[in-house]
Amino acid sequence: MSTILSISDLRKSYAGGFEALKGVNLEIEEGEILALLGPNGAGKTTLISTICGITTATSGSVTVGGHCIETEYRAARAMIGLVPQEINLEPFETVLSTVRFSRGLFGKPKNEALIEDILKKLSLWDKRSSQIKELSGGMKRRVLIAKALSHEPRVLFLDEPTAGVDVELRKDMWEVVRELRESGVTIILTTHYIEEAEAMADRVGVIAGGEILLVEEKSDLMARMGKKELQVMLTEPISTVPAALAEHDLRLGADGQSLVYTYDVTAERTGITALLNDVAAAGLVLSDVATRQSSLEDIFVDLVSGEDA
Repeated sequence: MSTILSISDLRKSYAGGFEALKGVNLEIEEGEILALLGPNGAGKTTLISTICGITTATSGSVTVGGHCIETEYRAARAMIGLVPQEINLEPFETVLSTVRFSRGLFGKPKNEALIEDILKKLSLWDKRSSQIKELSGGMKRRVLIAKALSHEPRVLFLDEPTAGVDVELRKDMWEVVRELRESGVTIILTTHYIEEAEAMADRVGVIAGGEILLVEEKSDLMARMGKKELQVMLTEPISTVPAALAEHDLRLGADGQSLVYTYDVTAERTGITALLNDVAAAGLVLSDVATRQSSLEDIFVDLVSGEDA
């Protein structure tokens, strides 16, 4: 795959000295889905706004499809579709006219077949004659996506696209995103729903305090940083972990009737056999055991803990 979006030493400072972006470097490949995760105030929206020309960078450079966002603004911006967090639509316009108008803003010729296809994929075709003010919040967010796709962008930014959307609509949107990726559209997704990143992303980027902490293949990240927990259930509750088991660094479950052991699945020895032997030697009787793989959310929390939000 070739690089479609290149960000080099991008910085954004505001009056008063606040640095929202601190030398961001990022290369995004054509046709991938990159999930950008970060706590509130991490710089996600500032980064997207700068790439899309809404905010001017203090320094650094960004190219989209080889076009500089400053010296070749029109060409670069034409390649980008943006679905913002905020729902800001003309309430008395119809769905159809709203989407048509967005296409016209980019100087694209009329293409009724394309507009119809977009609206049908987003389950908006039956609402095409409805005024925006008549739509639910979830449907309005779908209109934002339709607007962003109307000029056939090659890079699509989805800034918290499913915020306030019910579970059913959220799953529908995931399917739309997958179809877009299959058609060759590059997608950069910011989300507070980490399960979205875990379900859809090819790569995961983590940003905190205006800096990119890492960008890595999702599967590699989870293999490298993911851990497993072994939960040992006991037949009788205990008040404290026996001293004889101190070397295993166990955590006592809230109910007092389970012991939790964290281990690295990639290690040569997990220590599970020794643990179970020592549990039996301590006079504890097991009723069951279970394991849990750490999720992307666990990894994300570990990465940003201690960072400024």
